[in-house]
Amino acid sequence: MSKKLLEPGLPRGFEDSFGKSLIIEKKIKEIIEKNFLRYGYTEIKTSPMEFSENIGGFLTDDLNDFSKDIFTFDDKDRKISLRFDLSAPLARIVSEKYLEFAFPFRRFQIAEVFRNETSKTGRGRYRSFVQGDFDQIFYGKVPPQANAEIIQIIRDTMFDLKFKKDQFKINIFNRKIIEGLLNELKIENESQRFKVLRGIDKFDRIDENFVDLLKKERVDPVSGDKISGANLSDDQVSAIIDFLKLKDLKNLKSVCKNELQKEGIKELEEILEILSYNEYLDQVQIDPSRVRGLNYYDSVVFETTINFKVKNKQNKLVELGSVASGGSYAKLCSRFKGGANFEGSGCSFGISRIAYLSLQLDQLEIKQELPVILCPMKNEYLNYANEIANILRKNNINTEIYSDPNKNLGKQLTFANKKGNPVACIIGDNEFKDKTITLKNLMAKKGEDNQNTIPKEKLVNEVKKFL
Repeated sequence: MSKKLLEPGLPRGFEDSFGKSLIIEKKIKEIIEKNFLRYGYTEIKTSPMEFSENIGGFLTDDLNDFSKDIFTFDDKDRKISLRFDLSAPLARIVSEKYLEFAFPFRRFQIAEVFRNETSKTGRGRYRSFVQGDFDQIFYGKVPPQANAEIIQIIRDTMFDLKFKKDQFKINIFNRKIIEGLLNELKIENESQRFKVLRGIDKFDRIDENFVDLLKKERVDPVSGDKISGANLSDDQVSAIIDFLKLKDLKNLKSVCKNELQKEGIKELEEILEILSYNEYLDQVQIDPSRVRGLNYYDSVVFETTINFKVKNKQNKLVELGSVASGGSYAKLCSRFKGGANFEGSGCSFGISRIAYLSLQLDQLEIKQELPVILCPMKNEYLNYANEIANILRKNNINTEIYSDPNKNLGKQLTFANKKGNPVACIIGDNEFKDKTITLKNLMAKKGEDNQNTIPKEKLVNEVKKFL
């Protein structure tokens, strides 16, 4: 009975990386980490798995099922989940090990996170992706300087990633202002308020049926999914939409009357004043629709958006969404024993998303350090090939030996060209006898002189000319 062969493939929402896409992702990580270190942040590493109750239900749209959008498993008598972001694990480790940290505690972490977004994967959403997080945790209130610094780091990093001034904006707002508006509109039910905030977060990213999120329900035009709305009145919906169109702090101040809104305005003004001391204000704009989808944020929020469309996997132009976002949170740590007095603020760079964008823009310079390849033409030349390889490697030149000398030179060079090796070092009868090497420039244009034979002593200098 023949055994059924497996079909190679991945579940929806997951992806492999190799070649240029992986190299550019590593480059982005290096740039982001360098900026974290420049601002005094210390790296930590947390477990990819947490107790489900410790992660919390900050991601889901469904208040009745907090685990709907996370990967959850049974572990004997408790449920455990894969982390959906890096902030929830940070709150847990701060509450657990606060005696080992100096506060304010500046930490960063670059790692993979997981979201069970099965209904959204057809729209370019992934269930596994890489984030670069940085946060400051305080014993007490978050000062304005900490939030201003988040904008500074975002701006510095985006420019280091070779984004241009007109390609991105750092949107800033304060949830307290929106919460104050909901109070004015007498929207007091917790479930309603939650749905309104989630709806506002989608204000500029979905079609004209946005208002359905504030009314009865919205039907997704792609998936057909029904999303229950907040059941607001027409007057309440109109008031919210009019408010979201205000983009100027002066106009916002004129309509924000209650104390919670005034507090939110004041916090924004303090941040903008610090940013005005240097050049950081030029990338910042006030936007009331930025409230962030994760519902542990409760005051200042940030969302960095790209000002142009990109091609998706189906080669259609689409909005990319946020590439660096975050905000302040007062109660994320207080859920834990020992965490009652800790508040924080931070931001997350979407490294996977930035890598996808950078591949299309081709603005970030990367260097693919592909190895030199040694092509021995007979088995007895392998010792000489290894001697040459050792010389090159000791001089920091990446080198590989084609491992089957029984293959003719044509097949060896076909392999090298497909892989992208820049230089082939050919060892045939004459090279072995004379202790020389024939260098073949595999990157040469057609018709150019691309081959010469040199003594072993000149090998390193000659090879470096091609790299």
